[in-house]
Amino acid sequence: STNLKHSEPAEARKPPSTHPWRLYVFKEDNILEVIHLWERSVWLLGRDQNLVDIITPHPSCSGQHAALQFRNTLWDHDETPRAMMEHSGTMCVGLFLVDLDSTHHTSLNGTHIESNRYVKVKNKDVIRFGGSKRDYVVLLPDIS
Repeated sequence: STNLKHSEPAEARKPPSTHPWRLYVFKEDNILEVIHLWERSVWLLGRDQNLVDIITPHPSCSGQHAALQFRNTLWDHDETPRAMMEHSGTMCVGLFLVDLDSTHHTSLNGTHIESNRYVKVKNKDVIRFGGSKRDYVVLLPDIS
């Protein structure tokens, strides 16, 4: 059996349906796919079709390349509109990217991220995996 490189943390949460996070997959200017991220708490990305939720087909991508993980996190009022707040006041469900020790890295807005560390993902951020030319753009439509 193959070990999954990512296990969900204790603070994993599925985002509320009022926060319809989406992932748009672009190649050049064409939208290849739209993924409704808010439907679950975690998404595994990579080349291993038997394991991952979102296939990143480029040869430079690892079998289990990265994960997008929703986590309950302290609210940062500078980056999250008040309308998106949970009723608890100081906590909200945020989206994080983690590179699973991939061979050819993961980049967020053009910068390589460190492996095995959660990095906060914001609306309109652009993710790339390995040497792939596909842009994975995270969008949170304004539903206020």
